[in-house]
This record gives sequence, structure tokens and C-alpha cells, in this order.
Amino acid sequence: MQTTRPSITLYTLGGAFGMRNVSPFCLKLEMLLKSLGLPFEMAVQPNPGKAPKGKLPFLVADGKTLADSELIVEYLDELSGGKVYEGLTATDRAIGVAMTRLAEDHLYWIIVASRWLDDDWWPNIVRDFFHIAPAPIRPLVSRLARREVRQTYHLQGLGRHSLEEQRGFARRDLQALQDAISIDGFLFGDTPNVYDFTVASILAGLYDNKPETWLTTLAREYDQLHAYAERVQEYIGVYGRPG
Repeated sequence: MQTTRPSITLYTLGGAFGMRNVSPFCLKLEMLLKSLGLPFEMAVQPNPGKAPKGKLPFLVADGKTLADSELIVEYLDELSGGKVYEGLTATDRAIGVAMTRLAEDHLYWIIVASRWLDDDWWPNIVRDFFHIAPAPIRPLVSRLARREVRQTYHLQGLGRHSLEEQRGFARRDLQALQDAISIDGFLFGDTPNVYDFTVASILAGLYDNKPETWLTTLAREYDQLHAYAERVQEYIGVYGRPG
């Protein structure tokens, strides 16, 4: 008997800062779903507060709701019969998890800070993230959200450092990522996998957000890393920026 695949809808944050899919976590899942050949639809939820865990993405499959990109990846691996990690050794997966943590739990927060906490860049946040708020309360809502981001960044630890020290952390992250890839390949061979989608999605937002942040300017020194991000997006045919 043929098993019917569930109907899948991926809820994303949508576009901002000149990007079609601004959230790297949403973009990663879009890439993964495309690579697995699973039919899916995308829907935009511009207010993360309405998501099941207060953040995006989340996925609905035949009425079942899953939140958090990592948990969704595990679900898709089960749904696809193990295709997400197919061909990867235990060592590959160990390195992949480490690279994921570096990209999503460290470099990502520097990207966030380069947007939200830079006074010169801040108007872009208000324009693209808070346009849905009624004009009279928009300044208040945006200031409260910015204060929450600042507090979170401080609790994470990076926010306790000077801007120059944050630049140093960013350089070490970017150098580590660049050293992990081959000049013309991917993390673990000739084809990209879920870990490439993870890293490339983070980099897509870093390189393609408009206008550039101070971190974008710094990251352009790592030309091999930029080429890698482009290579992954081109291979799968899914880009963070408009096609």
C-alpha cells in the first residue's frame, strides 16, 4: 500500500532588508525541503509572536504543528526515510552539529546585533519589521523590542563586549567557517547537505542584506566564504535574495 505524504506548509517571516526570505532558519528549511523533493507550500507570518513558540519558522503537516528549525529537520529526516543525513558519517554529523552551533548560536547573534543595535542601521529595522504596527504606537513597540534584543544579547554574553571585541569574535567565526570548506565544494563532498544549508543560510543574510551592516563589510574580506554561500544557493536553486 502506498503511503500518502502529509500536506506540508512552512511558515516563514517573509522578506526584509532587500531579501526574499530574511530568516536564515526559514531559508534553511526551504532549501532542505527542496532538496528532499517534498511538495510543500510557504506562508508568511510577519508576527513571530503568533507562532507556536514565539519564533519562526514553524511547519504544519496534516494538522501537526512543529516549531523550531532543528526539530523540524529531525521530523523531515523521519518523514523522508533518513534522507536528510544520508551518506554522512558519524564524524561528518559531529562536525556538522558543531558548525551549526557556531553559525546559529554565535555568529547569528552578531548579525542580529549589527542590525538592531547599530543606531545608524536601526531605521531599517523599524521600516521592515514594524510597519505592521499602527503608526501611533510604532515607536514605542519598536523601542521595547530593541531593548529586549539588547538584553538578550547581553545575557548571551556577546553584548558584554566592546564593538571592536565583537569584530574579533566575528572574524574568528568567519575564518573557522571558511577553513572548513573546500575552495570549490561543500562541507562533506560534492553535493550540499543540511549542514551546508544551515551555514549558507546564515551567510546569505549576512552578505545580501541591504543596506550593508558593519558586519557585511567585514565579511566581504572572506571571499571564499561568499563564493561558498553563492554555490550552495545556486546548487539548490533557492536564494535568500529575490531571484
